[in-house]
Amino acid sequence: MEERSLRIIGADKNFFNKITTTLTKILTPTRIGINSMLISIRRNSLLKAFEAYQDGEEQYNDEEEERYRAAYENYLEALDKYVMDSIYKKVKNNTASEFEKNALAKYYEVITLKENEFVEYKHRKQKYLIDLDYENVKNSGKEKVVERYKEFYAYRMDVLYKGILKNYSIKLADTTNVYDSTKDANYSKIFSTLEDYIQNILPLRIDKYKNAKKIKKEYEKYENFIVGKLDGRDTIEKNMILLGISRFLFTHSLPLIVAEQCYEKLLKDTRMLLQDTKIATRREKVYTTLINLIEEYNIRLLSKKVYWDKPQTKNEYKKFWNKYKEISKLKNDNFKEYVKQKEILFIKDDMKKLNNYGKIDYSKIKIYYKRKLIDYGAMRTIKNSYKSEGKYIKIKEVA
Repeated sequence: MEERSLRIIGADKNFFNKITTTLTKILTPTRIGINSMLISIRRNSLLKAFEAYQDGEEQYNDEEEERYRAAYENYLEALDKYVMDSIYKKVKNNTASEFEKNALAKYYEVITLKENEFVEYKHRKQKYLIDLDYENVKNSGKEKVVERYKEFYAYRMDVLYKGILKNYSIKLADTTNVYDSTKDANYSKIFSTLEDYIQNILPLRIDKYKNAKKIKKEYEKYENFIVGKLDGRDTIEKNMILLGISRFLFTHSLPLIVAEQCYEKLLKDTRMLLQDTKIATRREKVYTTLINLIEEYNIRLLSKKVYWDKPQTKNEYKKFWNKYKEISKLKNDNFKEYVKQKEILFIKDDMKKLNNYGKIDYSKIKIYYKRKLIDYGAMRTIKNSYKSEGKYIKIKEVA
C-alpha cells in the first residue's frame, strides 16, 4: 500500500494560505464522501469474497482464495486512503472529532513501528484499519451489514493476533542474547496482546473452540479483574489466567517453550513480591498466589512437556509428578491433609529451584518457606548453636 508523509505543518497566516485553507475546508467533505463510498463498495466486495472463501474452505479452491486476498488488499488500500485524505485533512483543518483525532494519533503509533519492527507493523496496521472500519460499521446502525462484517472481523482479527503473538514468541525463543533487555518488554507485550484478544475478540469467537466450556470458565475468572484498580498480586493473578486461556487458544503462535518462559517470569515476579511485602496478611495472600501459580505451572504446562533439554531435569520432574499423583489420592477422603501435603511438596520443590538462581537473593523467601515447613511439621528445628572449646558454633535448621 502507498505510504505518504503525515507530518502536519503549521499554517502561515498569509493571503494565499488563507485561500488554500478555505478551499480545503470546502473540498474535504466531498473527498470524505468519495472515500466513504469507495470503502463501502470495497467492503461489500470483500464480504462477498470472504463468504465464498469460507463456504469453500473445506474443499480448497485457489480461485476463491485469490479473489478473497485481492478484495482484502483493495479494501485495506481504501481504508488507508481514508485516513490519509480524510481524517488527516480534518485534523489539519481543526474540523476533526475527538474520535478522528485519536484515530490519527493511533495511526502515528503504528507507523513508528515500520522501520525497526516491520513484522509487527504489518500486523498492527491491518488491525488498526479494520478496527477503525468496524467502529464505522457498528455506528451505521445497519444490522445486516454489522452481522456480516462481524464474521469477517472476528476471523481476520484472530489471524492478526496470532501473527503478533508469534512474532513476540520468536523474539523470546531467541537465546543468542540471554541478557537482552527487551525480553521484559516482550513479556509485557505478550500479556497485553493476550488481554486485548480475550477482552475484545474472544467473546465473538468463543463458541467456535472445542474447549468452549473450559474457556468460558476461565474467562469468568478473568472478568473479576476487569473492574477496579489492580495491585501487584492482582496483576499477577490476571496474567496467570490469561496465560492459562492461551493454552487453549494459541498453542502454535505461543508455543509451550514460550509459555514456559512466561510462567517463569510470573514465578519470579511473585517470589520478589512475597519477599518485598511487609504486612503479614498481604504476604499470606501473595503466598497463596504463588502456590496456585506453582501448581498451574507444573500441572497445566510441565506435565504436558515432551522435550526436555536435560535428562536430569526430566527425571526430577518425574519424581515430583509421581509424588503429586500420590498426594492427589487424598483429595476426596481428606481434603485438608491433601492441601497440606501439596503445599509441602510445592515448597520443597521451589526451594530446590531457588538455589539455581545465583544472581537473585532469595534468602528472605527461603526463611519464609522454612517457617511454613516447620509449622506443617515437615521440618524440625534443633538448637541453633552449641558450645565447643569455649566457643558457640551456629548450626542450621534441618529438614
